[in-house]
Amino acid sequence: MCGITGYFSINKKISSKNILEMNKAIAHRGPDDEGFWLGDLNHGHFFSGSDSISEIKSKQTLLTAYENSNIAIGFRRLSILDLSEKGHQPMSTTDGKCIINFNGEIYNFKKIRAELKNLGYQFLSQTDTEVILKGYLHWKEAIFEKLDGMFAISIIDLERKKLLLARDRMGLKPLFYSLKKDESIIWASEIKAILKADWIKPEINWRGVYSNFLFQTTLAPDTCFESIYSLKPAHWMSINLENFETKTKSFWKLPTVKNTNISPEEAQKQVDQLLTESVDEQLFADVPVASMMSGGIDSTLITAKSKAFHHDITAFTISYKFSDQEVKNASLVAKTLEIPHLIKKVDDQEVLNNLKDNIQHFEEPYCSLEVLINAAQFANQKNYKVVLSGNGADELFGGYEHSLKLKKWQKLKKFNFVTRFIFTKDKFSKKVKNYFSQDSMFDFFRQSQSGMRPAEAMSVFSDDIKSKNNFNLNEFHLNNKENYEGLFEYDIAYSLASHHVFRDDLSAMKYGIEFRYPYLSNKLIDYVAQLPINIRYNGIINKPLLRKVAQNFLPKEVLEMPKKGFSFPLAYFIQSNDKAKNFISENLKSLKTRGFFNSDIIDKWQQEAQEPMDYVRVWQLVTFELWYQKYFEN
Repeated sequence: MCGITGYFSINKKISSKNILEMNKAIAHRGPDDEGFWLGDLNHGHFFSGSDSISEIKSKQTLLTAYENSNIAIGFRRLSILDLSEKGHQPMSTTDGKCIINFNGEIYNFKKIRAELKNLGYQFLSQTDTEVILKGYLHWKEAIFEKLDGMFAISIIDLERKKLLLARDRMGLKPLFYSLKKDESIIWASEIKAILKADWIKPEINWRGVYSNFLFQTTLAPDTCFESIYSLKPAHWMSINLENFETKTKSFWKLPTVKNTNISPEEAQKQVDQLLTESVDEQLFADVPVASMMSGGIDSTLITAKSKAFHHDITAFTISYKFSDQEVKNASLVAKTLEIPHLIKKVDDQEVLNNLKDNIQHFEEPYCSLEVLINAAQFANQKNYKVVLSGNGADELFGGYEHSLKLKKWQKLKKFNFVTRFIFTKDKFSKKVKNYFSQDSMFDFFRQSQSGMRPAEAMSVFSDDIKSKNNFNLNEFHLNNKENYEGLFEYDIAYSLASHHVFRDDLSAMKYGIEFRYPYLSNKLIDYVAQLPINIRYNGIINKPLLRKVAQNFLPKEVLEMPKKGFSFPLAYFIQSNDKAKNFISENLKSLKTRGFFNSDIIDKWQQEAQEPMDYVRVWQLVTFELWYQKYFEN
């Protein structure tokens, strides 16, 4: 698990101070080692960095700000597999013609390695990085569809005169880029690294901000920065290094329902087996592994299955206001499994101590307080580098509350015409009008995401911003299906890929922690996606299939606990804490001076806030202000 950076310019050489600054910006992603490669279309050289391990420093020249090159790539390493210098990156083929930068973990790399060895390839390390590199030599771009894991990859192929960027199926590892047609491209694991390049000037992408306000996150490939994009999950991009011809291609699509004759019992048995195999694979590491338990079904089931392969597995739980039942259930599971269980209590003061820094670490506004940052910090303090997470189960098995509202929406959608007859503008009328404006699955999914409503977002933007920008989101509509299969696709693409795993990555890597997701293995996703809808969704209870699997492993207290999100109680925090109120007032006061938003609406929202969603809207504006301060003023 690491961080990658790089750039290519077809017409001019660029100073190495740029790649040095880019690497420095993501040093938190890889505290164990760093490396560089600089070159042109024919050859290049490796360099060490100030944070490189001693073995590398003794062999490679230290990179200074006085080198110039057409191509530069940088790397920050968090050592998980093969902790020796053989895992150092960037890594190249023996002839130096192919150079790779890789961030992630490949869980089936041993199988691919064995296949390549049978084909005559030799290996110098025990890393998955080398397997990807040799696999690329043999299969070219087809290697990406063979990889089961999480990855963001850049490959410089001097033989084919190509640059390749690739991202895993679910988008578990982020990869951002900015492309100037026919001139240059820059890429990195985090946007903050891209902004360090001296030719990149940050500008606001207002459509990205709009979608962020509606969906809790900016819908990929957009970001909140103009001309900076997120490479879409399950895609690779190639750049011809001679003529700058660009090509982007998908290497995997979410399967549709196929196994229509399978029985519920067989589905339960197979999901159980595939999840067990995934847990087994993802426990593999050359560093200590822990399991993060929130107290719900998803994470406790992962912990229970881990015990069979890792008898001394340690679990930890983050405790915060109103999470007593979750902590109690997590403790019960740990006691039943007879495993060590650590509890980290996060109080209001701890949230306040790091509030501004944590908010600004995220590269876009946000509608919540991210507890996962506290989880990552705690894991780091306890010297764990790898943490198993239950993330992904809600999307895969229908765990969210909105899935239970789907049938009601399907019935009431035919009455959407009533919006034409609602002329009153009181709070209740606005709610009713918003509800009956859900004409498509895109709208239904948007309604469930705890962000602003479209009318609210448009009302808060200034007239100047609205007149100069396009807020049309039609291109983000994924399908025309009005059933659970259509909702499933939105959950996977936007709830999971654009939102949760993006937050996870930034939260974990802030403290050099690798989160792993056993629910998101290739085989398990493909299998569940092809199951009949009635086996994995009934509209009555969330995660019916996973509950059947879990009943053989977990106490009934866990199985019967109502669904609750893993998040700090934002509304309570704001209402009950004077420091939080002052923090909000100060930042909203600053925001109003910028002219981006309607000051009257900001004042109205702040003064009339009563319900949890009222505070969410206010918080989105506060985090916008902090985002702007960090990335446009610093």
